Amino acid sequence: MAQIEEARNLLHAFVLARSLTYSEGAKEYRRTGQQIGDELDDDSYRTADVSEPTWRRWTSGQQRRAPNPPAPRILERMFGHPVTELLGPARPAALFPQSPLDESDIAMTARDAAAHAGQAASAHISEMTIDQIEDDVRTLAVAYETTDPVTAFRRTENLLLDIQDKLERTQRPRQQERLYLAAGMASALLSVASFDLAVLGPAVQFARTSAMYGQTIEHGPLQAYAHGVLAYLAYWDGRPTAALRHVRIAEGFAGVGDVGRIRLASVEARAHAHLGRRRDAERAVQAALEPAADLRDDLHDEVGGEFAFGPARAAMSHASTYLILNDAQRAEASAAHALQLLTNDPHADRPVQMQVTVDLARARLLRGELDGADEALAPVFDTAVEWRTIGLVDRVARLRAEMARPNLASSTMAGSLGEQIEGFVARAAARPLPASRLAIGS
Repeated sequence: MAQIEEARNLLHAFVLARSLTYSEGAKEYRRTGQQIGDELDDDSYRTADVSEPTWRRWTSGQQRRAPNPPAPRILERMFGHPVTELLGPARPAALFPQSPLDESDIAMTARDAAAHAGQAASAHISEMTIDQIEDDVRTLAVAYETTDPVTAFRRTENLLLDIQDKLERTQRPRQQERLYLAAGMASALLSVASFDLAVLGPAVQFARTSAMYGQTIEHGPLQAYAHGVLAYLAYWDGRPTAALRHVRIAEGFAGVGDVGRIRLASVEARAHAHLGRRRDAERAVQAALEPAADLRDDLHDEVGGEFAFGPARAAMSHASTYLILNDAQRAEASAAHALQLLTNDPHADRPVQMQVTVDLARARLLRGELDGADEALAPVFDTAVEWRTIGLVDRVARLRAEMARPNLASSTMAGSLGEQIEGFVARAAARPLPASRLAIGS
């Protein structure tokens, strides 16, 4: 056993004093996170975990800044000191009980160190292999908008399984960090695909998995993106208060650029709208429209694709917010603006384009313009079954419910349009869903 005087920081001193191995420390870390999560009703604590590279970095004496949440609170609960003290210099050795040191202890420590070093040196994979994985996940993210959800799910599932296999084959911290980031991005894409396929339970689990991968490597933009996904999944599930909680968590991560900030503000606006908080919703929309601060990050900007959140998507989100608030004029203006941007984009996301089109029809219907709604919906009904995502189908179904108002129910046009909508929704519901080989829990 090493002497306490050799502790690299106060946290390391406590680890040595308690003879904590990484596995024991990680187990206590998870248990403490679960305890705090239950007290606060906060899933970010309940799912907290720590990888061996992160544990070693915390106890190395090299890290001075506090790690990202929820780590500080968990470490402070575990060791009874502020995290800034834990990462600072070790206390005097007299504060910690020591066991007698003999030659066998030293020999055992030397053997363990040599075995660990040998294992770490032999367990690695080619850098080119990781380069290819990173290229593959970027390609999937960029191609998502032009790939139907079933195909996207299957391709991303295969990639995540490959990444998980590679993680089992390397112990090099830098390789693990790159693979954890790739795994986190793949999990996020699987969450989006699951949501598009109307499988909400796995969508939530994949988003949590993505957040956990991001937490493992303390990657702020990935954690912010994952909690943003959890936020909109929450208000789709009728839990707007939980959505706002995820937004607040996401806002606490470091390193998020302008695109990520705009995305979170847009999600927040819709959550407030679902709660009937008009003023807060409008404030969040205005926050999303504020001039950019020219801040970028390596997920929302460098990878982009499905991780991006351009002006068209922001305008679409604002249109949805105004529809929830029954503001037909601003909903129509936002939807029209989004459609204009998408029309000028040769690589426009067709499902998003159709969702905006339905929002335009709903805004017109809200103003009593049945003819205008009917005209707008014409291209929507031509959408292939494999592209009828939950976001599109739900909007169309809501439009059908809104047509049941007394002033429209007796209209011949409303009756015909209602029949088309019912057929559209029925065909989407009959589509087969992909089977998964991933064990994602419940």
